[in-house]
Amino acid sequence: MAEQFLTLMADLDDGSQRIMTKWYEQLQAAGFTGTQTPGLPYHISLASFPLEKETEAIQITKQLAIELAPAEVHISHIGLFSGGKVLFGAPDMNPPELIQYHEAVKAKIGEDFFWTPHVTLLIDEPETICKAIPVLLESFTPLCGKITGLHLCAFWPTREILSVSLTERIASEEKKTIKS
Repeated sequence: MAEQFLTLMADLDDGSQRIMTKWYEQLQAAGFTGTQTPGLPYHISLASFPLEKETEAIQITKQLAIELAPAEVHISHIGLFSGGKVLFGAPDMNPPELIQYHEAVKAKIGEDFFWTPHVTLLIDEPETICKAIPVLLESFTPLCGKITGLHLCAFWPTREILSVSLTERIASEEKKTIKS
């Protein structure tokens, strides 16, 4: 299958990765595997681009990495997308940083777009997702995590294009300030 689109993602910190990996391991132990992309870090998708805009998407990702600081995210509940094929962890929209991320992406793209911030946990058929919900609820507890990087990938098949750590940028800026 040929690549179809690009996605800009906000990667979550290592502690959040460990917690969400445990959620998924519990689903796997109960026989749920899903069709989501293996090997990608848990993330919140920020925007999609057509394949022909790869150069522009790379530039936008680099610019956002300069402008955005790490942001706290509270994954407080689970949800389903219409059609019932995607089970996800959803962040509260209280932290203004998450809205700032969306606004910054909109400004770079030059247009508004529908956005539901979420962390995909399982993609499967609706009847399978319905059976997986009680299993996930056994291990799900809200978590306070942090967005620590941006990641640009092409999909299907998955091709990682660019990964930028927001914490390295902050550390670099702090060193410059100390030297000044």
